[in-house]
Amino acid sequence: MPCVNLQIIRGASREQKARIVAEFTATLASVPGKKPEHTHIVIQEIAAEGWGHAGLLTDDWKQHQA
Repeated sequence: MPCVNLQIIRGASREQKARIVAEFTATLASVPGKKPEHTHIVIQEIAAEGWGHAGLLTDDWKQHQA
């Protein structure tokens, strides 16, 4: 039973999350042959200030990139 735990920065739409679940499930079905009905996908959304990148909190890093 595959279980994918995906962490992303908060902000994906419901439609984007549905597509992520569908595409991860399809990949697990086509590559290692796992049954979709046995596949679980967990999407954890993290606030930008709770994620670090390149030595900065992600929201600060994004401000430096603008």
